Amino acid sequence: MAKKITIEPVTRVEGHGKVTLHFDDRGKLIQSRFHVVEFRGFERFVQGRPYWEAPVLVQRLCGICPVSHHLAAAKAMDLVVGADPDSLPPTAEKMRRLMHYGQMLQSHALHFFHLVSPDLLFGVDADPAVRNIVGVALKHKDLAVRGVLLRKFGQEVILATAGKKIHGTGAVPGGINKNLSPQERDSFLKSPAPLNADTMIDWAQGALDFFKSYHKKNKAFIDGFAEFPSNHLSLVRKDGALDFYHGVLRAVDANGHKILDDIDYRDYLRHIAEEVRTWSYMKFPYLKSLGKDKGWYRVGPLARLNTCDFIPSPRAQKEFEEFRAYTSGKPNSMSLHSHWARLVELLHAAEVIKELLLDPDLQGTVLTYRGRKSGEGIGLIEAPRGTLFHHYRVDANDLIAMANLIVSTTNNNEPMNRAVHWVAQNVLSEKPQITEGMLNQVEVAIRAYDPCLSCATHALGAMPLEVSIVDPRGLVLDCRRR
Repeated sequence: MAKKITIEPVTRVEGHGKVTLHFDDRGKLIQSRFHVVEFRGFERFVQGRPYWEAPVLVQRLCGICPVSHHLAAAKAMDLVVGADPDSLPPTAEKMRRLMHYGQMLQSHALHFFHLVSPDLLFGVDADPAVRNIVGVALKHKDLAVRGVLLRKFGQEVILATAGKKIHGTGAVPGGINKNLSPQERDSFLKSPAPLNADTMIDWAQGALDFFKSYHKKNKAFIDGFAEFPSNHLSLVRKDGALDFYHGVLRAVDANGHKILDDIDYRDYLRHIAEEVRTWSYMKFPYLKSLGKDKGWYRVGPLARLNTCDFIPSPRAQKEFEEFRAYTSGKPNSMSLHSHWARLVELLHAAEVIKELLLDPDLQGTVLTYRGRKSGEGIGLIEAPRGTLFHHYRVDANDLIAMANLIVSTTNNNEPMNRAVHWVAQNVLSEKPQITEGMLNQVEVAIRAYDPCLSCATHALGAMPLEVSIVDPRGLVLDCRRR
C-alpha cells in the first residue's frame, strides 16, 4: 500500500518548512521533497524606496544575521554612489569587517552550541525533552556557558560597530557612520576574562577540539550521514584566501576542478540562474554552464573550506590543513562535516576580530567616499550560511526600481533536498514507520545547513510537529504529534 509521510513544520530552524516522503506499495521511496511554504516579498517591498534606505530595510529579513543583509546592501549601494571597494576609506572597510566578523562569531556560536550540540551530546534518538539547549545547560554547564558568552561577545562587537545588536545602522552607502573609539577597543582587548578577545579565541579552539574528539568516537555517523558529491561555491580573496567580506566568485566541482575561475561577482548573472518549482516558494539556483540537473551547488562553511586555498589567521590555518588532509585535499562532501568547517570559521572569526581591534585605522576620521553615481549596484558577502547576493537598480529619482536577492539558504535548496532524500532512502525505504529518531534524522540533515527559511530569526522554542502516514484513499494509518 502506497504511503506518504509529512513532517510539518521542521523544527530547530527558522521559518516554515515541511518534508513530504512518498513510498510505493513495496515501501520503496519514490519521491522526497523539502518544501518552503511561506512567501516573503522583500524584493517588491523595497521598490520605490530611496536607495539609501536599502541597507536598513533589507536587514529586516533576518534577526540573527541582519548584518549580512545590511552589509551586502551597503556594498551594492557603494557602487550606486560611485564608491567601489578600492576607494572605500580604510576606516569604513575595516569597521564593516569588524562588524561582519562579529556577526560570524555570534551566529556560528548560536548554531553549534544551541541547535546542533543537543544531537551530538545526547544522540539523535534521545528524548526530545532532554535533547535541547536546556538539557545541555543542565548536563554540560561549561559548554553551554561558553556558547552563550561567545555569542554575547560577537553581539557586543556588532553593537560597537553598527549602533545596535540587531538591525543596526552603521553601514551607509559609501562607508560607515562611526569609527571605533579607544574606549570601545579596549573593552574588547583588556576586559577581565572571559569577555575579551584572547579568551574568545581559546574558547573557539575548545569548541573545535570538542567536535574533533566527538568525531573520532563517532566517525561512522559523522562521515556517512547524508554524504553525497556536489559542486561548491563561495567568495575567495583574490589570492585564494578565505574572506567573509569581499572577493571574487569561485566554484569547484566534486573533484576540486574550477568551474568558475575567480570571476568578478558583478558578472554573476552570466553564470548563475534560478529555477522555479511548483512545490516550493524557494528557488533553485544553478550554474548555467552545467545546466539545471548538474549545476546545483552548496554554499556555507563546508563550501568555503572546499573552495579557498588557505585561511589568513594562524590557528585557523593549522586547523584548515587538518580539515583538508582528512579528504586528501579533495572537496569534502560529508554534510555533517559542515559543523567541523563552521567551527574552523568560528576560530578564524575570533582571530580576525582581535587583529582588527589592534588596527589604528579603526580610529580614523574619514568615514565615507562618494564618486560618480551609477544606476546599478551589486553587493556580495559571505553570510554565516553562505554566499549572499544583493542586486539593485536605481532610477533617475534615486528610487529603487529593481531588487534581486539570492540568500544563502536559497543557494542550499537543492543540497538540503538531497540530504532529506538520503535520509529517506537509508533510514525509511525498507520499512517506513514513524519514530522520534527518524523524525530527528530528517531534521539533522536539514540543520547541517543552518537554514533560515524566512531569512528571519532562529526558532529556539518548542514548535508543533505532526507526521501522518496516509493511504491512497486518504485514510490515516498512523499519526504522531509533538
